[in-house]
Amino acid sequence: MKSGMTTAALWLTLLAPSQPTPTLAPHQQLAHDIYKELIEINTTDSVGSSTVAAEAMAARLRAAGIPAADIFQGGPAPRKGNLVARLRGKSTTLKPLLLLAHLDVVEARKEDWSPDLDPFKFIEKDGFYYGRGTADDKAMAAIFVANLVRMKQQGYVPERDIVLALTADEEGGNSNGVSWLLANQRGLVDAEFGLNEGGGGQSKAGKRLANRVQASEKVYEDFTLTVTNKGGHSSQPRPDNAIYELADALVKIGKFAFPVKLNEVTRGYFEKMASLEQGQTAADLKAIVQPNPDQAAIARLAATPLYNSTMRTTCVATMANAGHAHNALPQSATANVNCRILPGEDPAEVQRTLERVISNPNVSVTSVNPAKPSPPSPLKPELMETITRVTEEMWPGVIVVPVMGVGATDGLYFRQAGIPIYGVSGLFGDIDDQRAHGKDERMGVKEFYDGQEFLWFLVNALSGAKRAS
Repeated sequence: MKSGMTTAALWLTLLAPSQPTPTLAPHQQLAHDIYKELIEINTTDSVGSSTVAAEAMAARLRAAGIPAADIFQGGPAPRKGNLVARLRGKSTTLKPLLLLAHLDVVEARKEDWSPDLDPFKFIEKDGFYYGRGTADDKAMAAIFVANLVRMKQQGYVPERDIVLALTADEEGGNSNGVSWLLANQRGLVDAEFGLNEGGGGQSKAGKRLANRVQASEKVYEDFTLTVTNKGGHSSQPRPDNAIYELADALVKIGKFAFPVKLNEVTRGYFEKMASLEQGQTAADLKAIVQPNPDQAAIARLAATPLYNSTMRTTCVATMANAGHAHNALPQSATANVNCRILPGEDPAEVQRTLERVISNPNVSVTSVNPAKPSPPSPLKPELMETITRVTEEMWPGVIVVPVMGVGATDGLYFRQAGIPIYGVSGLFGDIDDQRAHGKDERMGVKEFYDGQEFLWFLVNALSGAKRAS
């Protein structure tokens, strides 16, 4: 492994954001081409198709020599297709290693992005790859496909089967692909454990700090705020306006902060990050893990969205709709409030908290769908040792940190089914510049190929893959 790491490190040193992209090695060019293909296939819930993306990846795997009998395509709806492919290993007793990535992406409109960018065009600019899904989650999907193809081409054979699952509707919609697979094709995706998004590398001001391993995640739940009114003619306004009441409720939620509550994973995360940060931030991170943390320290840390989300439940308005005519008083106003709830907290109590904060009986708060809590994945020593070893060989001085994911991933369905899932990718992003789901989503060019090499070595190590003699 060390000699391979040295080669990778040499190439990666040449690939800096301030320099032109050098000539790519064949396996890197393959990853680039797959990445581009996936980004330029629209896989949004509204008009896109995960099925088209799944078919394109299946074609690449068949061309690489994976038998058609080991490739499954299917899903809960015509546009919601999944791909499951199996690279056969030597053992008939070891359970597989699962590689999980979702093909769907969050909605994006060209007019919301910078004029020279298009969310569904793969554009390289200033050391970054731009496009919807470059960070969430098509980088990981492209890398997994490219690395499986590379294994076939170079004659690597794993000890255990490697199962790749590229899935639909992780970002929303009414037909989640992983849930469908577990209900209808459990045998195809059954595994000892799996790798997924949700962790990733954390950097700041160009310095890599930590390679995160997501072992648990917050609980996702949406609440609908509704205000109804008899309405009337807009020429005769009244104080009881549905839009004003809804707006007042949303402002109150925006100003409210849930209490800080740390658990074993988040406490360990802040302790490790304190050793990497400097100055006031380091002092604040040390303070947050004390029995009675200083409120000023909490306030300063809360200015960093990732730190804020790690230490408390959060609820935020994400959508609003009101009124029915320009010249009429609104008869209804609704908004969606998206909550990410700490593991172990009662979603019903979060709802009651929102009602207390709003303090207006005219504003109803209802749950959209039941919350889906999942148990944490055990931090197996052999797994963590392997991740740490590969991380240290690629990036000396970068620590490996178990984390609680502040978002939700499809890993929760596997955890509920008794299959441990770990969010780890080696794809680094700046803690102060998170663009997934937002404007001008991007992935660093260097960071993409770093991640490809990291996952190559990690998957080989975890699966026991070796070049056939």
